[in-house]
Amino acid sequence: MLVLRGLIGSAVQVALIGAVLLLPAGTWDWPRAIQFLMGYGLVVGIAVVVLARIAPEGLEARLAAPASASQPLGDRIASALLFAALFAWLVFVPIDVFRLELLAPPSLAISIVGAVVCLAGFMVILMTIYQNSFAAPIVKDQSERGQTLVDTGLYSRVRHPMYTGMLLWLAGLGLWLESTTAAIGVLALVPFFLGRIHAEERFLRDTLEGYGDYTNRVRHRLIPFVW
Repeated sequence: MLVLRGLIGSAVQVALIGAVLLLPAGTWDWPRAIQFLMGYGLVVGIAVVVLARIAPEGLEARLAAPASASQPLGDRIASALLFAALFAWLVFVPIDVFRLELLAPPSLAISIVGAVVCLAGFMVILMTIYQNSFAAPIVKDQSERGQTLVDTGLYSRVRHPMYTGMLLWLAGLGLWLESTTAAIGVLALVPFFLGRIHAEERFLRDTLEGYGDYTNRVRHRLIPFVW
């Protein structure tokens, strides 16, 4: 059952994020992290139920196996590097909060803004899944699913709205967890996202009809009218 698979996958994701945050912190006494995990778990659970009803194909794509024989080598390398960078960023957050304190923590007002940005980023991710039923976790041949070019909605503004949402989610999370350094440090993740984008677009230009023309029409990868 799609909903059950989605809920199990979400629970595993929340548990892994919790472990990566709380184990380096060395304590459960981190209210911001606990609040985030509880809120994120609730929002993700609701999102799974909603997507299963209005965009089951998109949810199915996101639940696909994180590896495939048709995944090109370049994407495997780029994905591994991006995953390692994201893991390192998450580990850094509790280390900075409880040990390094490289920069002064944000005020409560800024932290609340961070929570809003985090939620906005998650909504962008959900909208991407809703609008593109082929947005799988890895780049692979989806011809058996009848993959076609998606160039409407968010995709008419930027070529990779999923990554835009992820960067917003991370920056907002850093502020909510009271690590100004981690929030700024999201910029260090951008090259890893660009590496993944390069591998993805290289594959799509060769396999997806019209993708080359699409990149000429939609010039910006992550930020509308900017970049």
